[in-house]
Amino acid sequence: MYPAEIVIPMKEELTENGFQELLSPSDVENLITQPGTALVMINSVCGCSAGTARPGVLMAVNNTPRKPDFITTCFAGFDVDAVKKIREHLLPYPPSSPAIALFKDGQLVHMIERHNIEGRSAQMIADNLMGAFEHYCN
Repeated sequence: MYPAEIVIPMKEELTENGFQELLSPSDVENLITQPGTALVMINSVCGCSAGTARPGVLMAVNNTPRKPDFITTCFAGFDVDAVKKIREHLLPYPPSSPAIALFKDGQLVHMIERHNIEGRSAQMIADNLMGAFEHYCN
C-alpha cells in the first residue's frame, strides 16, 4: 500500500474538483446499483495518471454539457478493497491503473484502460470521454 502522504495530493486533484471517493466495497456496490450514469476513475501514482489521465478526466467533466450523474474515484494501491470490488464490475477487462470506466444503469458501457492512456494527451482522453458522455449521458 502506498503511503498516505504520497496519495492524498493525487486524490485531492480529483476530490477538490467534485469527484466522490469510493473507499469501500459497499461504496462501489451502492454506486453500481444506482440508476443513471457513473464515471469511475481508478487513480494511480504513475506518471501517465498525473500527466494525462487526471487532467483528461477533469477536462472532460468540466467542458461538456452532458455529464455522468455520478463522478467518482478510487485509488489503486491505497483504496485496496474498493478497487478490488470495482474491478469485478470491469470484467472482462484485466486490472488496469489508471483506468476510466463509464457505467449506465449498473452496466459497463465505456472503458479506457492504461494502454489507452499511455502516450495520449489529456485532450485526447477528454475527447474520448466527452464522446462517451454525449452517447450515454442525458
